[in-house]
Amino acid sequence: MRRRPHRRVVLALCLALLGTATATACGSGDDKPTTLRVLASSELRDMAPLLDDLRRDTGVELDMEYRATVDAGDGLTPGAYHHDLAWLASDRYFQLRLKESHGAADKPLATTTMLSPVVVGVKPDTARALRARAKGGQVSWADIADAAAAGSVRFGMADPERTNSGLSALVGVATAAAGTGSALRAEDISCDRLRGFRTGQKVTAESSAELREEFIAHQDELDALITYESELLSLNAGGRLHEKLEIIYPKDGMVLSDYPLLLLDPAKRDAYDKVVAWLKSASTQQKIMERTLRRPLGPQVRRDPRLRADIGNALYFPDQRAVVDQLVEDYGDPRSPTPNHVIFLLDFSTSMRGARVAALRSAFAGLSGADTSATGKFVRFYQGERITVMRFGGRVLAERDVTVGGRRDLRSVDSFVAADDFDDSTAIWSALDHAYRKASGIVRDHPGQPVSIVLMTDGENTSGITFEEFRRRYAARAETVRSIPTFPLRLGAADTAELTRAARTTGGRVVDAGARSLPDAFKEIRGC
Repeated sequence: MRRRPHRRVVLALCLALLGTATATACGSGDDKPTTLRVLASSELRDMAPLLDDLRRDTGVELDMEYRATVDAGDGLTPGAYHHDLAWLASDRYFQLRLKESHGAADKPLATTTMLSPVVVGVKPDTARALRARAKGGQVSWADIADAAAAGSVRFGMADPERTNSGLSALVGVATAAAGTGSALRAEDISCDRLRGFRTGQKVTAESSAELREEFIAHQDELDALITYESELLSLNAGGRLHEKLEIIYPKDGMVLSDYPLLLLDPAKRDAYDKVVAWLKSASTQQKIMERTLRRPLGPQVRRDPRLRADIGNALYFPDQRAVVDQLVEDYGDPRSPTPNHVIFLLDFSTSMRGARVAALRSAFAGLSGADTSATGKFVRFYQGERITVMRFGGRVLAERDVTVGGRRDLRSVDSFVAADDFDDSTAIWSALDHAYRKASGIVRDHPGQPVSIVLMTDGENTSGITFEEFRRRYAARAETVRSIPTFPLRLGAADTAELTRAARTTGGRVVDAGARSLPDAFKEIRGC
């Protein structure tokens, strides 16, 4: 009778088999290795060492094709996938595209694999200054935007057109600017309200890894970095920063990245389930946390002390793709900053004396930084913005050009509006024609610069050219000049019908200041 092999011999044979690519476990010879093609966010390159463990433990190999997250979402055509799985930092943008397909394709099975919020890393001195100015010391996205507009926060952020981190930050800022506390709607997208924030962006990149290297290279010129919590923690631990960054979790909420794994080919469900089970296991979650500093799922893994900060409530992501696309389009290319030039045409006829001109001066003081409300922080004049202020009565009484660079420039604007040289007549259309002559020179000398005109009046036209003559002259101007909108701001007895015709002719719109305070009307105008 032959003796059975000793258990240690069996164990040795099993370990030998585990070292080959032909089996996934001892005694499971029926299982064959599986390769899954995966379209993945570029942020997931740091998972590569763990994927070797995945192949060893499950017999499933992931063949990763990396792209920027928004590009990856664009590369997933509902019902016509070219990969077995998708693994994204966030699938929110893809889900909006799927929603637009109106059932042309089934919604892929998706499983959250780890977590990391998009937050703000700030140098210590800048963090102290932000907290000193913030209500209760709790910094919001509005506070960040305000400091960027004032020139005291220069930051790096990935391109929101290509990356999830940049898009998530932009959603956070735009949601704060809207002030609704809910998901952004089309009417909440206000390009001018993000200009001040954008002027603080000095560095960008097409991935979070590239952004990290750019920040390191330019760290002495920057104050902050907007990216994933995990990236900031890794930077602080990497020894390449001259001073570590404090992480600010904006009090008005953050967009949370949950790194979902999506099953695109239902025929690969068995292999997908193996991968999901492995990724969600406590041992793997521990390894993910240790290697990437992303937050583990659930309470089964004891969190690294650096990951115990409360991230509050997640912000709502827009539920319409058109809203996201418009937000990104309005923000523009961060590599090509083009500050606006706004021409303010202000009625200084005699009827403006007293309460009306006092309200006008209060409105300009608010735009210069005196308005510390959340909405006020998004409509203030910002670094690099060009402003022309014209006072008019029966003619243009005076004008001043200012490029905002600091408090001195803002005081210059306020002092100009504080003048008392009122006039007995009102030449609205002659003044507007003068503003368009000024605009002609601006677009000639600064091609591509956005220009707009704000016309504030409380009366009817009593001198100068008629509206019809203005419209004739406007129609004869170059196309680049005709593309400049006028936003009439109506007070008192101003002719609503003619102001509306002027707005429609030039592509602007009327704001009736009689139905609200003048400062609030200026805020609305600043929101495009």
